[in-house]
Amino acid sequence: MSAPRETPAPLLMLGLPKGSLEQATLALFAKAGWKIAQSSRSYKPAIDDPELDGRFVRAQEISRYVEHGFFDCGLTGHDWVMENGSDVHKVCELVYSRASNAQSRWVLAVPEASPIKSVKDLAGKRIATELVRVTREFLAQQGVTAEVEFSWGATEVKVPDLVDAIVDLTETGSSLRANKLRIVDTILATNTQLIANRQSWANPAKRAKIETIALLLQGALNAESKVGLKLNLPKANLEKILKALPALRNPTVSPLSDPTWIAIETIIDEAVVRTIIPSLKTFGAEGIIEYPLNKVVY
Repeated sequence: MSAPRETPAPLLMLGLPKGSLEQATLALFAKAGWKIAQSSRSYKPAIDDPELDGRFVRAQEISRYVEHGFFDCGLTGHDWVMENGSDVHKVCELVYSRASNAQSRWVLAVPEASPIKSVKDLAGKRIATELVRVTREFLAQQGVTAEVEFSWGATEVKVPDLVDAIVDLTETGSSLRANKLRIVDTILATNTQLIANRQSWANPAKRAKIETIALLLQGALNAESKVGLKLNLPKANLEKILKALPALRNPTVSPLSDPTWIAIETIIDEAVVRTIIPSLKTFGAEGIIEYPLNKVVY
C-alpha cells in the first residue's frame, strides 16, 4: 500500500492586519480573487490558495515579522514601517482604509482654546501618541525638545488634563473636531502598503507570487471608482460623441449587423455616469448598459 502524499508547504506566509483594517482587507482580497475565511477564535485564516498561508496580526507588528522572515509579505501602514524602523521591500501602495479610500494622516493636535499655534510652541510640553519614534524624529527636525509619551489608546481624551498635545491618526478629521481639537501640523501621511521580506523578494518563485498578489489587489482598487459602459450608436455620430465626452477615452468600437450602427464599450469614472448617459441619449445612443467591475489592470 502506497504511503499517502504529503501536502506541499505553502509558498508564501502572508501577514494580514488584525483590527480596524481587517474587514476592508478581507473585502479587497475577495474582490481580487482570494477567499479568506476567518474564525473569531483563531489568528490563522483559511485561504483558498494552496500557495498561501497567513496569520492575522496587529498592523503595528507586521513590518517587524516581515523583516525577520516569519512573514514573506504582509499588509501594513507606511506609518508602522517607519515607527518600527523596519528594513523591508515596499512592493506597492494600496490606498484603502476602514472609512474611506482617502490617505490618512498623523497630525499634531491641541485643544481649540490652547495657546499653542505652531510646532515651536511645544518646547518643554508633553505629547501623547502611539507613534512615538516618528514624533520624536519630527520634533528633532524642527529643533523642538518636548516629552513624548506612549498612549495606549483614547488619545483624544488626554488633552488638556494629562498632556498638552497629541499626535493621532485621522482620515476626515471628524473625530478630532468632535473632541474640540485643532490640528497644528501634519507629522506623516500614510496608507496601507504591501511589503516583502528582502530574502523572499530575492527568491524568484516567491517574488512572482507576491507580484501577482500586488497586481490583482491594485486591479481591485482601480475598479472601485469605475464602471463599464456599453451602448449602440449611429456610426455617423461617433466623432461627435468622442469630442463631446472626453470621459470616453479609447473606447472599443465594434460593427453591428446594420452597417450604419456601431457598438461602443468603455470604462469610465462612476461619478460622471449620471451626466454622460443623458448626453449619450441626445446623440442617438440606444441599449445603454452600465455594469460594475471587479478589477481594472493597467
